[in-house]
Order: sequence, then C-alpha cells, then structure tokens
Amino acid sequence: MHQVTPRVELLAHTPDALSLIYAAFRQCYHAGFVGDMWPRLLSGEISAEKQADFVAKVMESGHDSPIEHVSFTFALEGISRALTHQLVRHRLASYSQQSQRYVDGSDFSYVMPPTVANNPEARRLFEKCMSDLREAYSGLKGLLEADGRGDKAAEDARFVLPQAAETRIVMTMNCRALLNFFEHRCCARAQWEIRAVAEQCLELCRAVLPAVFSRAGARCERLGYCPEGKKFTCGRYPLP
Repeated sequence: MHQVTPRVELLAHTPDALSLIYAAFRQCYHAGFVGDMWPRLLSGEISAEKQADFVAKVMESGHDSPIEHVSFTFALEGISRALTHQLVRHRLASYSQQSQRYVDGSDFSYVMPPTVANNPEARRLFEKCMSDLREAYSGLKGLLEADGRGDKAAEDARFVLPQAAETRIVMTMNCRALLNFFEHRCCARAQWEIRAVAEQCLELCRAVLPAVFSRAGARCERLGYCPEGKKFTCGRYPLP
C-alpha cells in the first residue's frame, strides 16, 4: 500500500482527425459531396495548414457540432474513487473502470490530498486511517471467505474501502465533450486532483489536434473574462 499520483496515457484517437473534422465542416457549407473531396484531403492536396485554418475560423463562430465526429481515448491511473465520482458526471463519454468486486483491494494504494501531505499531524492521521482500513478489508474478506462467500467475498469487503483508494479507468470522449470537460475541470475552482488529470488530457489533445484545442481550457481562457461571478472568481481574469 503506497501513495500514488495521477498518470494519463492517450490510447487512441480517431485517425485523420483534422481531415475528418474539416470534411464534416465543409459538408455543411459545400454544395457537393465531401466523399469526393476525401482523397484530396488524405493526399495533402488540400494542405493541413489550410484545413486547420478553416476549422479554427468556423469554430470561432460558435459552430462546433462537427467536431463530435472525432474522439480521444485515455487510460487513467493513480487517481482516487473521489475523482471518478466527479468524472462520470460528464455523461457524453464512455467509461470502463477497474472493478472493486473482482480486483482484490487487500493492498490498495491511495491518493493523498496535498493539504494533508503538507501537514505532519494530518498526514499521520491519514496514513493510520489507510492502514486501519486495509486491515479491516483484509479481515472482512478473510471472514467472508471462511463463511462460504469464496470469490464473492471482495464485493462485500469493498464497502470499507475509502474514496482515497486508487482506481484505474479508460475514458473516451468526443472533441466537443472534451472542450466542455476542460472548461469545467481546468478551472481554478475545480478540485485539485481532477484539474491535474484534465490538464494532462488537454496537453495530449493539443499535441494531436491544435486546431481544436489550442485555446481549450477553463472558460475564462476562451472568453477573456471570468464568467464565475464576483463570489467565485479566482481573480485571474476580470469579471464581465
């Protein structure tokens, strides 16, 4: 059992992402059939620079539904169950999470908040709690196995596992859902752990598709002002 920190890996994204978005946008304004244009996009006859410029300009107008045709899939580890409770509230996404019913949690790792880590007494109390819960989990699992629950013992013993317990999850979102995710979770008011994950995801997305994600992030970065209101603003940008 040990402390962990977030790690994000980009597993896959839609192939030819920029060209696909360009084709989808062009179909909205083009009298012809973009299927005939597709080979020219893939061959480079219509340059990537031209495609990116067109996509960026149309998105500035607020027309962004065609970017839903492209998605990104991430693998996340070193994150807490507290984080994934927030993550799955982004419902335009697909998730595959490590199951506490089938994965033995006897030696679970955990995420420690920085405020706890930086306070010696709080850290001591936190680590003791994690150790006590580990013992409780192992004890319950053993008792239930002896009582005939067998392989099913973990699904009942897991009820004592904390929200700090590490989990792993695969997440897929389309570009439009990702922009919304970044607007909310890159904000200074977002919880520190999910903000760290969102920032890692954003960095990976920008490397693949800058035409869509170069200005992505907290809403204030796109708007140039803070939309959170006087009560909640962090002061980074002026209020409207």
